[in-house]
Parts: sequence; structure tokens; C-alpha cells
Amino acid sequence: MKIASIKNLVNQYTLPELQEAEECFYEETKTLNIEIEGEDEGEKLTHVLAAIEIKEDMAQGAQLNEAIRNFSQRVRKSIG
Repeated sequence: MKIASIKNLVNQYTLPELQEAEECFYEETKTLNIEIEGEDEGEKLTHVLAAIEIKEDMAQGAQLNEAIRNFSQRVRKSIG
């Protein structure tokens, strides 16, 4: 997981675009229409899911850096 790649997604795409990209990973018939950085499909999906979560946090009033920090803290707690 690369925060810079996630931040790029947050800055470049809308929440609906990111949600559509997420669906593409689950449905083989759909084509991914946005550029997602990542070494493999798993990392790309992780980046999309993180960007969605950050966008949703921002929709609740968080600033970008605050939303990224909130996301990073949730990840650390889940694996720590």
C-alpha cells in the first residue's frame, strides 16, 4: 500500500468513479476506466478501497490530510 498512490486517486477521481473502479475488480465483464498504480491487482484494489474510505471521510467534513491520517490509524490498529 502506497499513500502517494492513494492520494493521487483521491485527488483525481470522484467517489462514484472510484466506486465503479471497485466494481470492476469484482465483475470480470467490466473494464477498468481509470489509472490505478500498484504492483498487482490486490494492491490496486487496496488503493481504490482506501481512496473510497478517505473520500467518504472527507464528505463528512475531514480535510484530505486528516482523512489520510484517520485511515492510516485505522489500518495500524487493525494490524497491530
